[in-house]
Amino acid sequence: MIQKTLLCALLFVCATAAAQVIDNVSAIKNINRDGYFRFNYDNDYFTASDVYYTQGIALELITPKLKLNPFNKLLIQPRGNYLKYGVRFDHYGYTATSISTHAIRYGDRPFCGNLSVSSLVIAADSLKKQRISSTFTAGVMGSKAGGEGMQVKIHTWLKNIIPVGWAYQIANDVILDYQVNYEKQLTHVGNHFLVNSNSELRVGTHTDKVKTGVNFMLGRFDNPYNAPQKPRKNRFNYHIYGQLQTGFTAYDATLQGGLFNKNSPYTIAAEDITRVTLQGDFGLMINFNKLYLEYTQAFISKEFRTGGLHRYGGVRIGVGF
Repeated sequence: MIQKTLLCALLFVCATAAAQVIDNVSAIKNINRDGYFRFNYDNDYFTASDVYYTQGIALELITPKLKLNPFNKLLIQPRGNYLKYGVRFDHYGYTATSISTHAIRYGDRPFCGNLSVSSLVIAADSLKKQRISSTFTAGVMGSKAGGEGMQVKIHTWLKNIIPVGWAYQIANDVILDYQVNYEKQLTHVGNHFLVNSNSELRVGTHTDKVKTGVNFMLGRFDNPYNAPQKPRKNRFNYHIYGQLQTGFTAYDATLQGGLFNKNSPYTIAAEDITRVTLQGDFGLMINFNKLYLEYTQAFISKEFRTGGLHRYGGVRIGVGF
Protein backbone atom coordinates (compact mmCIF):
# COMPACT_ATOMS: atom_id res chain seq x y z
CA MET A 1 0.00 0.00 0.00
CA ILE A 2 2.89 2.37 0.85
CA GLN A 3 4.51 1.73 -2.52
CA LYS A 4 1.27 2.38 -4.43
CA THR A 5 0.57 5.59 -2.50
CA LEU A 6 4.07 6.93 -3.07
CA LEU A 7 4.03 6.13 -6.77
CA CYS A 8 0.65 7.82 -7.29
CA ALA A 9 1.85 10.91 -5.41
CA LEU A 10 4.95 11.15 -7.56
CA LEU A 11 2.97 10.79 -10.77
CA PHE A 12 0.71 13.72 -9.84
CA VAL A 13 3.25 16.02 -8.21
CA CYS A 14 6.58 15.67 -10.05
CA ALA A 15 7.52 17.60 -13.15
CA THR A 16 11.09 17.08 -14.51
CA ALA A 17 13.93 15.31 -16.67
CA ALA A 18 16.56 12.58 -18.18
CA ALA A 19 16.64 8.99 -16.92
CA GLN A 20 19.50 6.80 -15.81
CA VAL A 21 21.53 6.12 -18.90
CA ILE A 22 23.21 2.90 -17.79
CA ASP A 23 20.62 0.12 -17.64
CA ASN A 24 21.27 -2.42 -14.87
CA VAL A 25 17.84 -3.97 -14.28
CA SER A 26 16.80 -5.33 -17.69
CA ALA A 27 16.50 -9.08 -18.26
CA ILE A 28 19.06 -8.84 -21.06
CA LYS A 29 21.66 -7.63 -18.49
CA ASN A 30 20.77 -10.28 -15.90
CA ILE A 31 23.50 -11.81 -13.72
CA ASN A 32 22.50 -15.23 -12.39
CA ARG A 33 23.65 -14.65 -8.80
CA ASP A 34 22.13 -13.70 -5.47
CA GLY A 35 25.01 -11.28 -5.03
CA TYR A 36 27.44 -9.52 -7.32
CA PHE A 37 29.40 -6.34 -7.93
CA ARG A 38 29.38 -4.75 -11.39
CA PHE A 39 31.41 -1.85 -12.79
CA ASN A 40 29.76 -0.04 -15.71
CA TYR A 41 31.55 2.46 -17.95
CA ASP A 42 30.12 4.32 -20.95
CA ASN A 43 32.01 6.69 -23.22
CA ASP A 44 31.38 8.01 -26.71
CA TYR A 45 35.11 7.53 -27.25
CA PHE A 46 34.04 4.00 -28.27
CA THR A 47 32.24 5.58 -31.24
CA ALA A 48 35.00 8.13 -32.01
CA SER A 49 33.10 11.19 -30.73
CA ASP A 50 33.11 13.51 -27.70
CA VAL A 51 29.65 15.09 -27.61
CA TYR A 52 26.27 14.98 -25.81
CA TYR A 53 26.25 12.02 -23.35
CA THR A 54 30.02 11.84 -23.23
CA GLN A 55 30.66 9.58 -20.23
CA GLY A 56 28.90 7.51 -17.58
CA ILE A 57 30.18 5.50 -14.61
CA ALA A 58 28.04 3.24 -12.43
CA LEU A 59 29.14 1.07 -9.49
CA GLU A 60 26.52 -1.53 -8.63
CA LEU A 61 26.23 -3.86 -5.62
CA ILE A 62 23.56 -6.57 -5.30
CA THR A 63 23.42 -8.62 -2.10
CA PRO A 64 20.74 -10.19 0.16
CA LYS A 65 22.24 -8.19 3.04
CA LEU A 66 20.70 -5.06 1.54
CA LYS A 67 17.24 -6.42 2.33
CA LEU A 68 17.49 -4.34 5.51
CA ASN A 69 18.08 -1.10 3.61
CA PRO A 70 15.37 1.27 4.98
CA PHE A 71 14.84 2.83 1.53
CA ASN A 72 13.46 -0.51 0.34
CA LYS A 73 10.21 0.49 2.04
CA LEU A 74 9.71 2.92 -0.84
CA LEU A 75 10.19 0.20 -3.45
CA ILE A 76 7.94 -2.49 -4.97
CA GLN A 77 8.37 -5.97 -3.43
CA PRO A 78 5.62 -8.33 -4.67
CA ARG A 79 4.89 -11.36 -2.52
CA GLY A 80 5.90 -14.68 -4.00
CA ASN A 81 8.59 -13.13 -6.21
CA TYR A 82 12.31 -13.73 -6.12
CA LEU A 83 13.84 -10.44 -4.96
CA LYS A 84 17.26 -8.91 -5.50
CA TYR A 85 18.30 -5.92 -3.39
CA GLY A 86 20.91 -3.43 -4.53
CA VAL A 87 22.52 -0.01 -4.39
CA ARG A 88 24.35 1.88 -7.11
CA PHE A 89 26.49 4.97 -7.54
CA ASP A 90 26.19 6.93 -10.82
CA HIS A 91 28.25 9.73 -12.36
CA TYR A 92 27.22 11.10 -15.79
CA GLY A 93 28.54 13.92 -17.95
CA TYR A 94 26.99 15.76 -20.93
CA THR A 95 28.72 18.24 -23.24
CA ALA A 96 28.14 20.31 -26.35
CA THR A 97 29.46 19.33 -29.79
CA SER A 98 32.59 21.40 -29.07
CA ILE A 99 34.40 21.38 -25.71
CA SER A 100 36.97 24.05 -26.69
CA THR A 101 34.66 27.05 -27.26
CA HIS A 102 35.08 29.89 -24.72
CA ALA A 103 31.44 30.96 -25.06
CA ILE A 104 27.92 29.57 -24.82
CA ARG A 105 27.07 27.49 -27.88
CA TYR A 106 23.45 28.46 -28.42
CA GLY A 107 21.38 25.73 -30.09
CA ASP A 108 23.80 23.09 -28.77
CA ARG A 109 23.49 20.77 -25.78
CA PRO A 110 24.28 22.37 -22.39
CA PHE A 111 27.16 21.02 -20.33
CA CYS A 112 25.83 19.08 -17.35
CA GLY A 113 27.20 16.84 -14.59
CA ASN A 114 25.11 14.36 -12.57
CA LEU A 115 26.06 12.50 -9.37
CA SER A 116 23.63 10.17 -7.57
CA VAL A 117 23.09 7.15 -5.32
CA SER A 118 20.20 4.71 -5.83
CA SER A 119 18.43 1.95 -3.93
CA LEU A 120 16.80 -0.72 -6.09
CA VAL A 121 14.79 -3.93 -5.93
CA ILE A 122 14.43 -6.39 -8.83
CA ALA A 123 11.42 -8.73 -8.50
CA ALA A 124 11.20 -11.79 -10.76
CA ASP A 125 8.06 -13.95 -11.10
CA SER A 126 8.90 -17.36 -12.59
CA LEU A 127 5.22 -18.31 -13.07
CA LYS A 128 4.03 -15.15 -14.81
CA LYS A 129 7.40 -14.70 -16.54
CA GLN A 130 7.65 -11.05 -15.61
CA ARG A 131 10.10 -8.72 -13.85
CA ILE A 132 9.24 -5.55 -11.93
CA SER A 133 12.15 -3.34 -10.92
CA SER A 134 11.89 -0.17 -8.86
CA THR A 135 14.59 2.39 -8.11
CA PHE A 136 14.79 5.43 -5.84
CA THR A 137 17.56 7.89 -6.72
CA ALA A 138 18.97 10.89 -4.82
CA GLY A 139 21.83 13.15 -5.84
CA VAL A 140 22.97 16.45 -7.28
CA MET A 141 23.48 17.97 -10.71
CA GLY A 142 25.64 20.92 -11.73
CA SER A 143 29.16 21.86 -10.67
CA LYS A 144 28.78 20.01 -7.35
CA ALA A 145 28.51 16.76 -9.35
CA GLY A 146 32.13 17.11 -10.49
CA GLY A 147 31.55 16.55 -14.20
CA GLU A 148 34.14 19.12 -15.21
CA GLY A 149 36.86 17.73 -12.94
CA MET A 150 36.26 14.19 -14.17
CA GLN A 151 36.46 15.11 -17.87
CA VAL A 152 39.50 17.33 -17.38
CA LYS A 153 41.39 14.55 -15.60
CA ILE A 154 40.56 11.97 -18.27
CA HIS A 155 41.54 14.32 -21.10
CA THR A 156 44.77 15.16 -19.27
CA TRP A 157 45.62 11.46 -18.92
CA LEU A 158 44.87 10.91 -22.62
CA LYS A 159 46.73 14.11 -23.61
CA ASN A 160 43.57 15.29 -25.32
CA ILE A 161 41.91 18.72 -25.65
CA ILE A 162 41.15 20.24 -22.23
CA PRO A 163 37.42 21.12 -22.09
CA VAL A 164 36.49 24.73 -21.30
CA GLY A 165 32.72 24.86 -21.90
CA TRP A 166 31.92 23.73 -18.36
CA ALA A 167 31.91 27.38 -17.27
CA TYR A 168 28.36 27.51 -18.69
CA GLN A 169 27.04 24.21 -17.32
CA ILE A 170 23.58 23.60 -15.86
CA ALA A 171 23.29 25.15 -12.37
CA ASN A 172 23.38 23.09 -9.16
CA ASP A 173 20.13 21.38 -8.23
CA VAL A 174 18.82 18.31 -6.43
CA ILE A 175 18.03 14.90 -7.95
CA LEU A 176 15.12 12.95 -6.42
CA ASP A 177 13.68 10.38 -8.83
CA TYR A 178 11.57 7.23 -8.74
CA GLN A 179 11.72 4.67 -11.55
CA VAL A 180 9.68 1.55 -12.33
CA ASN A 181 10.59 -0.98 -15.05
CA TYR A 182 8.34 -3.82 -16.21
CA GLU A 183 9.34 -6.73 -18.49
CA LYS A 184 7.25 -9.61 -19.76
CA GLN A 185 8.42 -12.69 -21.64
CA LEU A 186 6.76 -12.90 -25.07
CA THR A 187 8.37 -16.06 -26.42
CA HIS A 188 11.41 -18.26 -25.85
CA VAL A 189 13.21 -21.33 -27.16
CA GLY A 190 14.78 -23.08 -24.18
CA ASN A 191 17.61 -21.04 -22.72
CA HIS A 192 18.86 -20.04 -26.16
CA PHE A 193 16.40 -17.43 -27.44
CA LEU A 194 14.16 -15.04 -25.56
CA VAL A 195 11.99 -12.07 -26.55
CA ASN A 196 10.54 -9.64 -23.99
CA SER A 197 8.36 -6.57 -23.99
CA ASN A 198 9.53 -3.79 -21.69
CA SER A 199 8.39 -0.44 -20.36
CA GLU A 200 9.80 2.21 -18.04
CA LEU A 201 8.37 5.12 -16.08
CA ARG A 202 10.61 7.66 -14.34
CA VAL A 203 9.40 10.74 -12.46
CA GLY A 204 11.03 13.23 -10.11
CA THR A 205 13.07 16.41 -9.92
CA HIS A 206 15.44 15.27 -12.67
CA THR A 207 13.40 13.12 -15.06
CA ASP A 208 9.86 12.77 -16.33
CA LYS A 209 9.91 10.12 -19.04
CA VAL A 210 8.14 6.98 -20.21
CA LYS A 211 9.64 4.36 -22.55
CA THR A 212 8.34 1.18 -24.13
CA GLY A 213 9.81 -1.39 -26.49
CA VAL A 214 11.06 -4.94 -27.05
CA ASN A 215 14.34 -6.77 -26.56
CA PHE A 216 15.85 -10.17 -27.31
CA MET A 217 18.60 -12.51 -26.12
CA LEU A 218 20.29 -15.11 -28.33
CA GLY A 219 22.92 -17.59 -27.14
CA ARG A 220 23.23 -19.74 -24.02
CA PHE A 221 22.04 -18.13 -20.81
CA ASP A 222 20.13 -18.65 -17.56
CA ASN A 223 16.46 -17.68 -17.63
CA PRO A 224 16.24 -14.17 -16.11
CA TYR A 225 12.75 -14.84 -14.70
CA ASN A 226 13.88 -17.68 -12.44
CA ALA A 227 15.67 -17.56 -9.11
CA PRO A 228 19.41 -18.20 -9.54
CA GLN A 229 20.43 -21.86 -9.53
CA LYS A 230 23.75 -23.07 -8.19
CA PRO A 231 26.19 -22.24 -11.01
CA ARG A 232 27.84 -25.17 -12.73
CA LYS A 233 31.60 -25.23 -12.35
CA ASN A 234 33.45 -24.08 -15.49
CA ARG A 235 30.13 -23.21 -17.13
CA PHE A 236 30.51 -20.82 -20.07
CA ASN A 237 27.42 -18.75 -20.92
CA TYR A 238 27.10 -16.08 -23.57
CA HIS A 239 24.46 -14.15 -25.43
CA ILE A 240 24.05 -11.28 -27.83
CA TYR A 241 21.18 -8.90 -27.17
CA GLY A 242 19.28 -6.11 -28.82
CA GLN A 243 16.73 -3.62 -27.56
CA LEU A 244 14.62 -0.98 -29.30
CA GLN A 245 12.59 1.57 -27.31
CA THR A 246 10.40 4.55 -28.04
CA GLY A 247 10.41 7.24 -25.36
CA PHE A 248 8.28 10.26 -24.51
CA THR A 249 10.02 13.02 -22.54
CA ALA A 250 7.94 15.41 -20.46
CA TYR A 251 10.98 17.18 -18.96
CA ASP A 252 14.74 16.71 -19.11
CA ALA A 253 16.80 18.59 -16.52
CA THR A 254 20.07 17.94 -18.37
CA LEU A 255 18.62 20.07 -21.16
CA GLN A 256 16.15 22.38 -19.42
CA GLY A 257 17.81 22.89 -16.03
CA GLY A 258 16.74 21.66 -12.60
CA LEU A 259 13.37 22.03 -10.92
CA PHE A 260 14.39 24.46 -8.17
CA ASN A 261 17.37 26.45 -9.47
CA LYS A 262 16.50 28.62 -12.47
CA ASN A 263 19.90 30.36 -12.69
CA SER A 264 21.53 28.17 -15.34
CA PRO A 265 23.45 30.36 -17.83
CA TYR A 266 22.04 28.39 -20.76
CA THR A 267 19.28 25.80 -21.23
CA ILE A 268 17.14 24.38 -24.04
CA ALA A 269 13.63 25.89 -24.22
CA ALA A 270 10.67 23.58 -23.65
CA GLU A 271 9.35 24.15 -27.18
CA ASP A 272 12.67 22.94 -28.60
CA ILE A 273 12.64 19.59 -26.78
CA THR A 274 12.04 16.57 -29.03
CA ARG A 275 9.31 14.81 -27.08
CA VAL A 276 9.43 11.44 -28.87
CA THR A 277 12.78 9.65 -29.20
CA LEU A 278 14.01 6.29 -30.43
CA GLN A 279 16.81 4.40 -28.68
CA GLY A 280 18.58 1.18 -29.61
CA ASP A 281 21.01 -0.95 -27.58
CA PHE A 282 23.04 -3.88 -28.87
CA GLY A 283 25.73 -5.93 -27.18
CA LEU A 284 27.45 -9.12 -26.13
CA MET A 285 27.55 -10.57 -22.60
CA ILE A 286 29.73 -13.53 -21.57
CA ASN A 287 30.03 -15.39 -18.27
CA PHE A 288 32.60 -17.87 -17.00
CA ASN A 289 32.24 -19.00 -13.39
CA LYS A 290 32.06 -15.80 -11.28
CA LEU A 291 33.21 -13.41 -14.00
CA TYR A 292 30.83 -11.45 -16.25
CA LEU A 293 31.97 -9.31 -19.18
CA GLU A 294 29.88 -7.17 -21.50
CA TYR A 295 30.36 -4.77 -24.39
CA THR A 296 27.54 -2.60 -25.66
CA GLN A 297 26.78 -0.02 -28.34
CA ALA A 298 23.83 2.35 -28.23
CA PHE A 299 22.21 5.14 -30.21
CA ILE A 300 19.53 7.69 -29.44
CA SER A 301 17.73 9.96 -31.90
CA LYS A 302 17.94 13.72 -31.46
CA GLU A 303 16.64 14.98 -28.11
CA PHE A 304 16.18 18.63 -29.05
CA ARG A 305 15.29 20.49 -32.25
CA THR A 306 18.80 21.57 -33.22
CA GLY A 307 20.49 18.38 -31.98
CA GLY A 308 21.41 15.21 -33.79
CA LEU A 309 21.70 11.44 -33.51
CA HIS A 310 24.12 10.30 -30.79
CA ARG A 311 26.05 7.03 -30.48
CA TYR A 312 28.15 5.71 -27.61
CA GLY A 313 29.63 2.46 -26.32
CA GLY A 314 30.20 0.82 -22.97
CA VAL A 315 31.91 -1.96 -21.07
CA ARG A 316 30.70 -3.85 -17.98
CA ILE A 317 32.73 -6.04 -15.63
CA GLY A 318 30.85 -8.09 -13.01
CA VAL A 319 32.00 -10.46 -10.27
CA GLY A 320 29.50 -12.83 -8.62
CA PHE A 321 29.64 -14.05 -5.03
